[in-house]
Amino acid sequence: MTTVDDRPSTPPAQTPRRRVNPVLALLRNSWRQLTSMRTALILLFLLAIAAIPGSVLPQRGVNPERVNQWFVDHPDLAPRLNQIGAFEVFGSVWFSAIYLLLFTSLIGCILPRARDHVRALRMRPPAAPRRFDRLPQHAVLETPAAADPEAIAAVLRRRRWRVTVRGNEVSAEKGYLKETGNLLFHVSLVAVLLGVALGSWYGWHGNRILVAGEDNAFCNTRQQYAEASLGPRVDSSDLPPFCLTLEKFEADYLPSGLASRYWATVTVDEPGGAERTAGFSVNSPLRLGSANVYLLGNGYAPLLKYTDKYGRSQTSEAPFLRTGDSNATEEGVAIFPDANVDPKTGARAPDQQIAFDGLYLPTAPESAPYVSSQYPAERNPAVNLTAYRGNLGLDAGIPGSVYALDRRQIDDGKLKEIGTKLLRPGEKWTLDDGSTLEFVGTKPYITISVREAPGQTLLLVASGTLLLGLMGSLFARRRRVWFRVSPPEGGSPTSGSSLVEAGGLPRTEHPGFADEFAQLVAAVSGDAPDARRAREGDD
Repeated sequence: MTTVDDRPSTPPAQTPRRRVNPVLALLRNSWRQLTSMRTALILLFLLAIAAIPGSVLPQRGVNPERVNQWFVDHPDLAPRLNQIGAFEVFGSVWFSAIYLLLFTSLIGCILPRARDHVRALRMRPPAAPRRFDRLPQHAVLETPAAADPEAIAAVLRRRRWRVTVRGNEVSAEKGYLKETGNLLFHVSLVAVLLGVALGSWYGWHGNRILVAGEDNAFCNTRQQYAEASLGPRVDSSDLPPFCLTLEKFEADYLPSGLASRYWATVTVDEPGGAERTAGFSVNSPLRLGSANVYLLGNGYAPLLKYTDKYGRSQTSEAPFLRTGDSNATEEGVAIFPDANVDPKTGARAPDQQIAFDGLYLPTAPESAPYVSSQYPAERNPAVNLTAYRGNLGLDAGIPGSVYALDRRQIDDGKLKEIGTKLLRPGEKWTLDDGSTLEFVGTKPYITISVREAPGQTLLLVASGTLLLGLMGSLFARRRRVWFRVSPPEGGSPTSGSSLVEAGGLPRTEHPGFADEFAQLVAAVSGDAPDARRAREGDD
């Protein structure tokens, strides 16, 4: 008697599924998105766009005067741009965020690809496919010169192929330089970003005008720069100590007025060493330890001696700045705020300050108008000056340029024009109150830029390797070839000539692979020139 069990069967026990932590899943997915090549390209594109305001708008670290002028010219727009860091683009939070994300994304892309590439380099070329006739390149050799696998492998190795012999089959691969160049390019790009970061964090620079003479010596302190920018990790005490004195400046000009040579000679005084004389030019900076001194420009500082109505004399050595023409026409101002002080009372009337504004012409024309120089060298020097007397506005504490008068004082009538005159060296000008101005001569000056860029060497090396990696990535081609040695039909390998079948496969688009494959087949069959020479040598 058969009984039937009507009880329900018990399902097999199942392993409970492990619950995924949503926070970890979010972090893992975010990391995968960040380290993808698509994200790296997007961040690189965003970085290029973010750098546009830094090229279009003036930056405080480079030219603070132009930034101040931008606020004057655009009083409504400038404060809004300032709120988003448009005048300090490369130090802003949003630019730094894009920069760091790109840095992280590139590293995340490179590490797994480098690991896979190292594995691929250590692996043997893959085994031959079963059917060669399905490959893009296929050939059959009935009486090859290299009729055994080892001989075929030797031919391929001479042509720098990675070769593996498996029985009667030969596998060869070439073109790993493409991925190597690709990785080298991306590693170099990371090194470039790192070099820029090092230069931004630990670099500094400062600009100033250095007039010839011991009285105008310059020491490397932040207070003596006309403009300076220090990295966030650089303090004023970190600047290397040295002092410079301009001894002379030489400039040679062609008959057309173009400069053929600039050379500045300075005296260098460094702690722990004796004073020494050094020279530098435009493309040959002066190297002082970790800092470099670059020659940016040059000009002349007219020596103007003013004697006030009480007989007290003062001399101005203020440099005049180039106007931009090719013949070194310069404009500037000589200010004497302490003139006309009564020697009896020691008091000075606020409206008795004196200033001279005008042009310096290294080669002045023989007749009016005296508005531009005719040659950049000093062949017929002269100054064309306009005298002003009144309140210069210096006592008000309002910042202004030392190379130009405050036009507001002139427009308000606080500074009045009292005359204009052209002076040549040695000539004097007597003003309406009996005071005199003498044009004594000139002193040369140079504009220098002192810089320290810690990442400069890294940037140079990385740029070179980046170019090499790019060339390898663009011009190298991955390809594979296989050879199979088969005995003749109906016999053993010793009963007749062997049959060699060849196949080739380009891993990437390679228009010249067909010709290369044909050359390999010719080399194996003995029709290539090098194979014929080898056979003749054996004979």
